[in-house]
Amino acid sequence: MSGAPTRVFIARLAGIAVFDPAGDQVGRVRDVVVALRLAPRPPRVLGLVVEVGPRRPVFVPITRVQVIEADAIIFDGRLNMRRFSKRESETLVIAEMLDRTVRLCETGEPVAVVDVSMEPTRTRDWLVGKIAVRRGGARGLRRGPGLRRRGESLVVDWDDVEGFSAVEHGQGAAGLIAAFGQMKAADLANIVHELPAKRRTEVAAALDDERLADVLEELPEDDQIEILGKLEADRAADVLEAMGPDDAADLLGELPTEQREQLLTLMEPQDAAPVRRLLTYEDYSAGGLMTTDPVIVPPDATVAEALALIRNPDLNPALAAQVYVCRAPTATPTGRYLGTVHFQRLLREPPPTLVSGICDTELDPLRPTMTLEAVAMVLATYNLVAAPVVDENGHLLGSVTIDDVLDHLLPEDWRETAMDAAAETSADPEEEALRGAEGAR
Repeated sequence: MSGAPTRVFIARLAGIAVFDPAGDQVGRVRDVVVALRLAPRPPRVLGLVVEVGPRRPVFVPITRVQVIEADAIIFDGRLNMRRFSKRESETLVIAEMLDRTVRLCETGEPVAVVDVSMEPTRTRDWLVGKIAVRRGGARGLRRGPGLRRRGESLVVDWDDVEGFSAVEHGQGAAGLIAAFGQMKAADLANIVHELPAKRRTEVAAALDDERLADVLEELPEDDQIEILGKLEADRAADVLEAMGPDDAADLLGELPTEQREQLLTLMEPQDAAPVRRLLTYEDYSAGGLMTTDPVIVPPDATVAEALALIRNPDLNPALAAQVYVCRAPTATPTGRYLGTVHFQRLLREPPPTLVSGICDTELDPLRPTMTLEAVAMVLATYNLVAAPVVDENGHLLGSVTIDDVLDHLLPEDWRETAMDAAAETSADPEEEALRGAEGAR
């Protein structure tokens, strides 16, 4: 393999761009597939899991990789688009080996796996060579000469540790999360969906509330219910508070009544109140689709103040496309709704201009009882990415965004379909030979 280093630590490959020989990027590395073998033989590297499109991981045999650099991998350009599916004889390094607790053979000391290296051989195979571990400093262990203090990291040979083949309960997930720390929530959700149920639970436990909330919003319904059900009730309530009220209501609506009420009771009252209101509406109505947290300003707000609000990087882009002008109170349900100001109009007006003088009052707002189809037609007719929902008394209740409309117009299992559908591609002989032969050993 030209351009191959003598040793590559695998966690550092996560997210690296993969290019064909012409220099065109085809995807990014998501993991490395290895085959564990009987001790003391080190695992053999079979290939890379590369995400080549929205939520499509494929397998690239290691024999097709030509160059590995710090910021890029180049392969020979031959790519089978069949969706990758891990076999029983295979192990994913990042998803399954990082964070494991193994033991040093010489002392029996428990250590946590921080990283795993792969190294080329003379026969152009790649094998796992070194294991980077972190000492846990467990009590009662003998510390002989040369043993380092608690928490210190060291790199050891593969045959210096044992315990990779055992099933570990309570395995951490800090290493996996760190490897994909910069990934968008939707992409991380795809990885979480692909993990075994045990590993999904461990990753959910390691994510902070905000990040887990973002990931849950992108997962299929079955995964959401499974993960939420395995969290402690107090933590589940915290995660629901971090979710958008509409997403939290959708998830709670799928739970048994007793569990739903328990979680709503544990949530902070100010967070539970909008969720309870959303649960009173039909699922496929404007009221059931809306979020209760749009951008709202009073009539004496200026263009500069409105622009400052929509610059919030945590704001959904569809919600940031407009602000709603309402009399006090400006939390939903608001005082009288006066109109909408689209962000393009804000950009065209002088900063001191009052929003009340430039708001659009001609477009009729949505009513909470409008059907999904009616809402979709309004958005399509007027080329909108969001629209206000106002009750019969003129109070703003929330806003329906185009992403929520699409989410409900698509088949109920569209997330599973997007994540699970395999391409109609014939088997790759080289891939089958590499993976099949190793699995038989």
